[in-house]
Order: sequence, then C-alpha cells, then structure tokens
Amino acid sequence: MGKPAIEVDNVSMKFSLSREKVDSLKDYIITTIKREIQYNEFWALKNVTFTVEKGDRVGILGLNGAGKSTLLRMVAGILKPDKGSITVDDMEVYDNETAKELFFYISDDCYFPTNFTPADMAAFYRLHYPKFEIQRFSKLMRQFRLDEKQRISSFSKGMKKLLMVLLGISAGTKYLLCDETFDGLDPVVRQGVKSLFAAEILSREFTPVLASHNLRELEDICDHVGLLHKGGMILSKDLEDMKFHIHKIQCVLQDKKLEDALRKELDVLKIDHQGSLTLITARGTRTEIMHRIQEKNPLFCEVLPLSLEEIFISETEVAGYEIQNLFF
Repeated sequence: MGKPAIEVDNVSMKFSLSREKVDSLKDYIITTIKREIQYNEFWALKNVTFTVEKGDRVGILGLNGAGKSTLLRMVAGILKPDKGSITVDDMEVYDNETAKELFFYISDDCYFPTNFTPADMAAFYRLHYPKFEIQRFSKLMRQFRLDEKQRISSFSKGMKKLLMVLLGISAGTKYLLCDETFDGLDPVVRQGVKSLFAAEILSREFTPVLASHNLRELEDICDHVGLLHKGGMILSKDLEDMKFHIHKIQCVLQDKKLEDALRKELDVLKIDHQGSLTLITARGTRTEIMHRIQEKNPLFCEVLPLSLEEIFISETEVAGYEIQNLFF
C-alpha cells in the first residue's frame, strides 16, 4: 500500500491564554513591557494521529471547542503544530506553496474583501490555482441561482458558505477541506452540495475532508469518520468496517428466557422492546448473530439498517464515552 494522501502524525497544538483580562491595546502593551501578564497553557489538540486515503470521504466530528477548526487549519498549513508532522502527498504542508496548491480550504468564518463580488473572488483564486475553471464556476453559480456581480456583503451566511463551496469545486484541487460546510445551508441547497461532491468523486481524483458538529450532516456522504473530543481523536474508523461488525436485529421470541440466553451468547450492546418485537443491537458478524437468534426459533426475524448515530453510540461506549453526552 502506498503513502496516505494526508497523514497527521502525533500532532499537538498549544495556545497561551492570558490569566488577566486586558481592556485595551494600551493596557496590553504596558503590561507586556512590564512582563506582568501571566499565561495559562491550553492544548487545543494533543497527540492526534489519523490518515486520509485517496478518494476517501472523511468526516471529522466534534463539539464546538473540540479542536476541529485548529486541526483543519494545520492541515491547510495556516498553523504550525507544536509537535508532530502533517503531510499531503508526502510533502510537509506548512510554508510549502507546492503542497498548498493541492487543496482548497473553506473556513467556518469566511472572509471576503470589502465590495468584492463572486466574480472578483473567482479572479483572485484563479491567480493561485492554475486549474481554476472560470466557465464552470459561472455555470455552478447559475445552477445554484447566485449572482456573480452582486456584492458578497449582501449575501446571507448560507449564501457565503455556498459561494465558497462553488469556488472550492471550481479550483480543481485534489483535496477540499471544509469547516462546518453545511452550517447555514437550507435543506434543498444542502442536498445539492452533497450531490455535487458525489459527482466530483466519481469524475476525478477528489477527496473531501468535512468537519462538523452534526452527525446527521455527514451520514450520507462520508465513508470514514473521526471523532474529536477535548483535543484528542478518540475514534477514527471506516464506516463499512463499523457496520460490518455491529448489527441490529428485530425479532419476536416465544419466551423471555430465550432473550436472557441471547444476552449470554451474543456480545449484546443494547436490547429494546416495541410491543412483542425485541430489537437487539450486537457486535459480531451478521452470520454469527443471525445463527444464534435462529437457533431460538423466533416467530419473526429480520436485520435492520443501522444509522451513523447508532454506530457511533455503540463504538464510543466501548471506548468509555457516552456519545449522548457529547452530541445530544
């Protein structure tokens, strides 16, 4: 197997926060000169390791303050890690223009110069990205009903987010780094952006990395998900692998003793009841689980699809975390 497309190796990032509140720039300068300011160290990320393979659709989940934005800024080469290394296509990212041409970064809080229009932004990015397609950008703007000549300052938050996505797609980069991409988009536009991503993945070498605080936003677009919590990566797994080893079965058993027996025979994560139906979520292969249940001669038995939310609840509980307390 070749080198990963993006490799984050044992990365940590530390910030220094002032213990005292400084009300003005004058006070800050005076206290700095007198060396009266004391700082607390805050680790935004600590010993984070994960990889992104070419063609993956990667989701990075975490609450506000978990370190998602800091991690994406480091992958984009904006911040230099205090420890560890980050490479894109086997090149160090920080202070490397060649590496930075490979990806387009969309921050959570996008900045646009005063009085700029979408056409101005496209002209600007065309200078930095040789593969930027002006004609395609214009076509996408018409498709999503945005005006190229309208001042961006008059756009809503959702319109600004959408504009950055269209600029990122038109840049033609191999990697697209998105911080809370779907935040502010209405449901119809959100689905349109997801379809656009899917089309890009099928038509060219394209790997999106999406950071979000919302599990459901990533469920139908990502195939690999990492969970950040308090600056640490507590989980990073392929969704298909996770789905292969966790299954949900609904069945009708003839006796409560049979349910008790299944609790002992299976690696049961959860059992719920809906009337006469018993819903069993268990770890193991589908064949193994179904074999054990069929041995009990159920009146009815079928496999149900698992949502990303249900999978994460199961996986994080094994790691000692309650995902309900993290996200819900």
